[in-house]
Amino acid sequence: MKVAFVGKGGSGKTTLAALFARSLAAADRPVLAIDADINQHLAAAVGGPVHAASGIAPLGAHLPAIKEYLRGANPRIGSAAEMVKTTPPGRGSRLLRVVEDNPVYAACVREVGGLRMAVTGEFGTEDLGVACYHAKVGAVELLLNHMLDGPGEYVVVDMTAGADSFASGLFTRFDRTFLVCEPTVRSIGVYHQYTGYARDYGIALSVVGNKVEDAADHDFLREHVGAELLACFGRSSYVRRAERGDVGPLGELEQENQAALDRLVEAVDGTEQDWSARTRWAHEFHRRNAAAWANDRTGVDLTAQIDPEFQLGTAAVVAG
Repeated sequence: MKVAFVGKGGSGKTTLAALFARSLAAADRPVLAIDADINQHLAAAVGGPVHAASGIAPLGAHLPAIKEYLRGANPRIGSAAEMVKTTPPGRGSRLLRVVEDNPVYAACVREVGGLRMAVTGEFGTEDLGVACYHAKVGAVELLLNHMLDGPGEYVVVDMTAGADSFASGLFTRFDRTFLVCEPTVRSIGVYHQYTGYARDYGIALSVVGNKVEDAADHDFLREHVGAELLACFGRSSYVRRAERGDVGPLGELEQENQAALDRLVEAVDGTEQDWSARTRWAHEFHRRNAAAWANDRTGVDLTAQIDPEFQLGTAAVVAG
């Protein structure tokens, strides 16, 4: 199951993504966490050092090798240079399992705080004024396009803040999206913006209230988001300690916040994977990107990469 955490900057999405991923790992469930936020804080949030993310080779730095591996023996892709972030898998492509030995994970996945993690990489000084952060996130999109995950397996992605994730088709790659929302007008504004964009794509969306202190906060969220409000996290001394670098055992999390965390896991486990829709949107966004810029950049018609006879899913055959 692919799970995204989104929300307004400062809403606590990284904190909740870390708690969610750690709870899965603590239950011995196969999980891969990916930090796709421009602010790379997920590694620290799960218990690594403050600059833990800098010790993980960013996905973007290995993008040519990742493309070559995923291309496999797919006859529709002439070379790795012809692959872009939206390139979908087809017959002959290599697919990724959540947990396995492969060159991509060997280069870019490390254990941090007891959790397997990959990162997009920080926005460095060399990128200032000349690069778009979404170019880094493209590596995550390519990985998710080729991810063969089943029930009981999890890929947890801490996304960019606000509605920035709509700058690519990445937002359609998830089985369940958690929108973290504070009981404030600005946070509700991001909720309306996100749901407005996502409405036409069949996104399975749940709202998670955060920093909810009393019944008035809960009622405010319920008034504005209705039945999409899945759970609420209250103010937490455990989280405050973690934000100071003291990430304690999950057993120290307040009982009511643990119960909210359990509801998130239950919601994901109760979500049906729609591989047909996943394939359809992957093809659609690949066509859009091909027409908008990718055909010109590569010099070939990238829509020919779409294999109409292939659908990603548990019945897909992984090429050796």
